[in-house]
Amino acid sequence: MTALVVTLLVFIAIGATALAANLVVGWFVRPDKPTKEKHEPYECGEEPIGPAWVQFDLRFYVVALLFIVFDVELAFFFPWAVAFGTANKLADPAIAVEQRLDLARQITPGATAAPPTEAAAAFAQFAFFEMLVFFTILLLGFAYLWKRGDLAWVRGTAGQTPYNPETTHAPAPR
Repeated sequence: MTALVVTLLVFIAIGATALAANLVVGWFVRPDKPTKEKHEPYECGEEPIGPAWVQFDLRFYVVALLFIVFDVELAFFFPWAVAFGTANKLADPAIAVEQRLDLARQITPGATAAPPTEAAAAFAQFAFFEMLVFFTILLLGFAYLWKRGDLAWVRGTAGQTPYNPETTHAPAPR
């Protein structure tokens, strides 16, 4: 075995030993005093209302996923904004040749010449319309989900029976 493999195996063995030692010491040291309060679900300091075994509406998770999707897609705006801003600067004929070359090297490292202002202007227009298409697709998807009702995950409680602890029983804990 090479020295790297031996080092990795020793590192893994020491880590596993430290983890196991902490778990064993904690098992011996911590008190074991179960109470009714300890077995109740924790509701951020609030008194729990109703059983903990309720099924959430699936639309709640759809809204959460939509938030993540739109949040991640927002990250695509940053590289676009850098390329669009650089292309707009390159399209400005009043910028000195040295600055144009520096801007061109930001887009393409190792560039020996700056692109003509017409090419930079055409690229800036293309980038602008490309982002409009991207944003339009996002808005159409959002409007589709809105129209379909996936974003209306909060429903009224009219017609639902109120919680009664005598008649509603949660499944036994496992």
